[in-house]
Amino acid sequence: MNLPVKLFSMALSVAMAGVSHAETIRIAIGTQDTTINCAAGGALIRELKLLEKHLPREGRYKNAHYAIQWRNFTSGAPLTNEMVAGKLDIGSMADFPGSFNGVAFRKAGKQSLFISVLSGSTAGSGNGIVVPKASPVQSLAELKGRTISVPFASTSHGMLLRAIAQQGWDPNKDVTIITQAPEIAGSALQAGKIDAHADFVPFAELFPYRGFARKIYDGSQANAPTMHGSLVDADYAKKYPEIVIAFLQAALEADRLLAAEPEKYSELISRVTGIEPEVIYLFHGPLGLQTRDFTWKPEYRQAVKTSIETLQLIKRTATDLEADKFIDDRYIRAAFSEAGLDYEAQLKNYAQSPLSAKDARSGKPIADARRVAQIWVRGEPLVRHYASPESAFADLDELEKAGRKIRVVYVQDTNSGIKLLGSDAWFVHGRESVSGFLLKADAEAWARANGGKVLDFGAVKTAFSGQGNRLAAQDRQ
Repeated sequence: MNLPVKLFSMALSVAMAGVSHAETIRIAIGTQDTTINCAAGGALIRELKLLEKHLPREGRYKNAHYAIQWRNFTSGAPLTNEMVAGKLDIGSMADFPGSFNGVAFRKAGKQSLFISVLSGSTAGSGNGIVVPKASPVQSLAELKGRTISVPFASTSHGMLLRAIAQQGWDPNKDVTIITQAPEIAGSALQAGKIDAHADFVPFAELFPYRGFARKIYDGSQANAPTMHGSLVDADYAKKYPEIVIAFLQAALEADRLLAAEPEKYSELISRVTGIEPEVIYLFHGPLGLQTRDFTWKPEYRQAVKTSIETLQLIKRTATDLEADKFIDDRYIRAAFSEAGLDYEAQLKNYAQSPLSAKDARSGKPIADARRVAQIWVRGEPLVRHYASPESAFADLDELEKAGRKIRVVYVQDTNSGIKLLGSDAWFVHGRESVSGFLLKADAEAWARANGGKVLDFGAVKTAFSGQGNRLAAQDRQ
């Protein structure tokens, strides 16, 4: 923070008191629609016209005309190019391309500011590594000597390098790392041209959902915090601070809407992006894979610092960029204040997006989020919630026998707590319970320690065939 928030607020008041005059003010915003955890800072604001709702209309802005421009990009690099060229004022991207944005501005003799987080994971979920569906590989350790593709200088690139280091490997000798954009990697995975692919939101979940890949590594295993957020041209922010705050107020409203009706807005985001709503809900629904969190937690500040250091390590930049000056939380703090929200309280809140619901079978309140499972039934607007995988699989059996079509099943990883696509998970079926896992090795370790059989999704469904009546009787006890 460059100035105390109170002084910043005073400066805003002085600016607002200026003489009003007719002025056409450009607000050019770059989005990454398919990077779905940027939705609250892009697609939803645009589609619901939330920015127009929050723009200042008094003081110096009384007679202003706003020329709002939206441009969508598939990655952060071209967005940064347009910002540096003065064609965009605000943009959203991840920690790595965001850091590169700061470096690019510096090289051009300018400055950009990282003003807000939009969504992220202090543990690192969101980035991941997938292999072809038919691959025998079940873990990162089995990829030694193989070819892994990744979008270079992306947040997933940093995750991959950290994961390789944890294996004790030399990234230049023990694996072959090549650069591939997600759209190219998808085809390469299907054709068997690469052994694995590391990528950012939502591709490590999207490719498995579409049926041609399996996720074998989650970024949380590298313990590398990751986030996406919004940046602004510093000169623009200095000239129009109220507009920057209005943009962040719009983002906060988009966040509230998503939290209140995640299914509805997952469908809307899907229509805009082409990403299936089931994958979008995996991130934006309660207990989601990542958490929409606009505050600059220490872990997110560290993610930016790590990004800068890694960009230097892979020789993508030699420019020094001080993270503490690059990150500027004054605008998001002001937006929180305008919205009547407590920034400091949220800064200390590390909880997943909360779930307050009753078990769809028993009707009893769900008390333990760690064992939650969910089913989205085709034709139903809302996801069904269950207090346990046992309850969910019993209901799933009855639903399918009744001819109902299932869109998706979600479970929480027993060890990490991250949300998983049920069809891509491993399960341990014990005497009284079922536990879900991303990794087969984790499921096997759990079975050795606690008993039970390791099953894939199809096998655990078979195991629960006809179990609905027994579980219903238990629920009534």
